[in-house]
Amino acid sequence: MKFIKFFVSLLIAAGLTYILNRPLGALPALGKLFSPFEGFWQNGGNQSAPDELTLEGIKEEVSVIFDDNRVPHVFAKNDDDLYFAQGYLVAQDRLWQMEFYTLAASGRLSEVVGERAIELDRYNRRMGMAETARKIAESYKKDDIAFKVLTAYTAGVNAYLKQLSYKNTPVEYKIIGYQPEEWSPYKTILMLMNMRQVLNGGSEDFRMSNALAKYGPDIIKDLFPDYPVTESPIIPVGTKWEFTPVPVPAVPAEIAAKPLTKDGAVALNIAAPAPEIGSNNWAVGGGKSASGLPILANDPHLQLTLPSIWYQMQLSTPTMNVYGACLPGTPGVTIGFNKDIAWGVTNVGSDVMDFYQIKFKDKTQKEYWYNGAWKPVTIKIEEFKIKGKEALKDTVFYTHHGPVLYNHTSEKNFSKNVPVGHAMKWVGHELDNSDLMGFYYLNRAKNYDDYRKALTYYKAPAQNFVFADNHNDIAITPNGKLPLKWKEQGKFILDGSNPAHDWQGWIPAEQNPTVKNPPRGFVSSANQFSTDPTYPYYLGWKFAPAERGIRINERLEAMQKATIDSLRSVQNDNFNVEARRVLPDVLKILAEDPANASNSAYQALAKWNMKNDPYEVGPTIFERWVKELRIWVWEDDFSVQSEKEPMSHPTRDITWNLIKNTPDAKWFDNLNTKDKVETMQDIVKESFKATVDSLTAKLGPLNAETWAWTKVKSTDINHLGRLPGFGKQDIPNGGGGGIVNATSETHGPSWRMVVQLDKTWPKAYGLYPGGQSGNPGSPYYDNMVDKWAKGELNELLFMKTKDEKSNRIVSTTKISGKK
Repeated sequence: MKFIKFFVSLLIAAGLTYILNRPLGALPALGKLFSPFEGFWQNGGNQSAPDELTLEGIKEEVSVIFDDNRVPHVFAKNDDDLYFAQGYLVAQDRLWQMEFYTLAASGRLSEVVGERAIELDRYNRRMGMAETARKIAESYKKDDIAFKVLTAYTAGVNAYLKQLSYKNTPVEYKIIGYQPEEWSPYKTILMLMNMRQVLNGGSEDFRMSNALAKYGPDIIKDLFPDYPVTESPIIPVGTKWEFTPVPVPAVPAEIAAKPLTKDGAVALNIAAPAPEIGSNNWAVGGGKSASGLPILANDPHLQLTLPSIWYQMQLSTPTMNVYGACLPGTPGVTIGFNKDIAWGVTNVGSDVMDFYQIKFKDKTQKEYWYNGAWKPVTIKIEEFKIKGKEALKDTVFYTHHGPVLYNHTSEKNFSKNVPVGHAMKWVGHELDNSDLMGFYYLNRAKNYDDYRKALTYYKAPAQNFVFADNHNDIAITPNGKLPLKWKEQGKFILDGSNPAHDWQGWIPAEQNPTVKNPPRGFVSSANQFSTDPTYPYYLGWKFAPAERGIRINERLEAMQKATIDSLRSVQNDNFNVEARRVLPDVLKILAEDPANASNSAYQALAKWNMKNDPYEVGPTIFERWVKELRIWVWEDDFSVQSEKEPMSHPTRDITWNLIKNTPDAKWFDNLNTKDKVETMQDIVKESFKATVDSLTAKLGPLNAETWAWTKVKSTDINHLGRLPGFGKQDIPNGGGGGIVNATSETHGPSWRMVVQLDKTWPKAYGLYPGGQSGNPGSPYYDNMVDKWAKGELNELLFMKTKDEKSNRIVSTTKISGKK
């Protein structure tokens, strides 16, 4: 009997061992995951760097000096070793993050997480990011410098992979149950394609076409003008254009007579440009700084994640020494400085994605009508491997405009209600890509001329490149590959059969708007309009709201003897320009109601200093109210909620202008209340009451603690893969989407940097909301979050040589090649 029990126990143990060490459908091998010898227990915080490291592929000894924030300072004797070491070090800290981004961009997430990601994968694959990345990676082989840089970086990543055991594999791989793949130049381009989609992957053409079809061109022109009422453009008003414009395509005759409305319902649900995706940058000239030389600042606003989207490094060779924030998976420094210059970027947000109505010959969709003839469709078969399931094949149809995102309406579509047969034209598909070389030359730039040369290489997504150098030059350029369009081309759905609706060429790169050393003594951008209406080319009809740009320019205009702290204070500015514009008018209306004399919410707003500081109650009420107020004004006329025909709301700029200057406009009447005609005053009062009622229902009676802005806004920094327990929630801070300190619930300044230029050596400060390590068990995973939340900055250790002494140096690793 004992032997029977023994053998039964043995069989059960063997069975469990077999089962737990093999994946079960989408689940990982649980035995390996929970193994104390190689499972997640091994992903602790011990990340001590070795004194010496031998790697095949290194030509000459490389010194890597780690400071107290685990920032690597890489000193190499040649470029090949430098980028090899960079690839190795970034992979060591951020391998899973790099792979996650490339899997998403290439439409392969379902291979590792299962069928729940298949519709996202189909959408991303149909957007053509993987196909474009392959072609761009192939084109880089023709550029000797770019190919060498990419090859060296790739070799460094793969050198790390070769010595990686399961025990030391990042914990996300273990939890999800897959193994890292070999890196390639193609994957580096996928990283850049991902940024193209994040920054330039939105469109309002379809929503605007719905509005146009309903209301006609006159109302659309009035409520959706091509330039806002209130603006402070990036290139100062009055700047002269020092070039002779090339001819702009004429507006097609049928558009001039009657704009294209739509053929049937246009109900796309492609993401609109996200208002949270923005950034600030500026530079003050020597005439405004205490030192007599420029100071530059940048804080790109992106989704806040752990691991952080950026990675700090110093990269030094005999011909270059640069420090800044790198995009994991790509070589070089993306935002940073060297001895002589500093630069930063913000998103331009020009209209570079258009949709075309396609007339197919028949249900096979193998031909479409164009320029008076039937043109063949290019058909490609995409295969999706799905973890735990059989592979899925998908047919993608390409016109000369671009891919048709959906051929059939389906509830499963990632973007619901995309109309059948609309093709996408997107600058992200352009192949003459040399963006990496733009940063390659910026890393090495010494003056303004070098900066201008570097910009000629950069294509997409278009960025506002701010610049400063120790020769006392400052500049800013909305730079990238920008389509040459007739006015309002792409504001609405375009006719895919008419050649006049095609993109007709490109704005000459040297004629992109730019300004150097303007009389006002500073340059700045906050994603607002690039220029005033005198610029001879059409860039788009809608950019980010003006408030952040207005506030930055006000602060810099008044600033004298600026220091690093002066510019840091601007980055943390919480003043609400929108409140200054609209609040006095609406408070007067609320004051007409005697009941508000004892209304604590009204009193809180009346006493508010118009700053979105963390523990103020005013911003909690105001920010909720202005959203509610715009819904009350516009949703009955321009429904964004409609499943069949969603429309854009007129902008905040137009809304506040109506309240102030056209209070009797018909738009204030609510069409859903048939027995009443609402006035502007009614809408203001009732939306305020609804706001207070909603806040009270959620938070209880007004209380300074529970209604505090930081508590209600509740900024979260979640894990990139949304793995529970690996993020940080309820981070105390102020700001908001329309504030210079643009910290919202999930987005905000992803890297704050301020650089004081100097004739001998710059002084710089910066940090991001996270840490250098991608390992949740590391003390360097989120060690900078608290300082970031307080608006503080770390002094950046920018070393002159590898032998420089500093009490901030923690360790040094010597990397040599195998003999």
